[in-house]
Amino acid sequence: MPITKVGKISLKNSGGFVAKMQLAYINDDGEKVYTGKSGDVTLGFTKEVDPGDMGVPTGSNIYLKAIVVAGFDKEANKMFVYEKGNTTVAKFMISGTTLSNDMGFLGTE
Repeated sequence: MPITKVGKISLKNSGGFVAKMQLAYINDDGEKVYTGKSGDVTLGFTKEVDPGDMGVPTGSNIYLKAIVVAGFDKEANKMFVYEKGNTTVAKFMISGTTLSNDMGFLGTE
């Protein structure tokens, strides 16, 4: 089954904390690389990022990591291929508290 190609990733925050988005990808040397962090995603809001704007090369396999400020971070177990200009968005949601949170995949659109 082919991996879904996306041009953006979004995170909806339904938790009682502030989160930031970070992406991980595998570079040409086979090493996992983490990007910088997005701005704050506060309770009730959704943030969408273009992985290319965060330094991810097109064609890379990418994962979303939610950085939970003053709490436990979550990394998605669903992988996508980043394709610059693709209109498909991979949507995620994080909920819970700083010390007990969960991140789920909502689908692509």
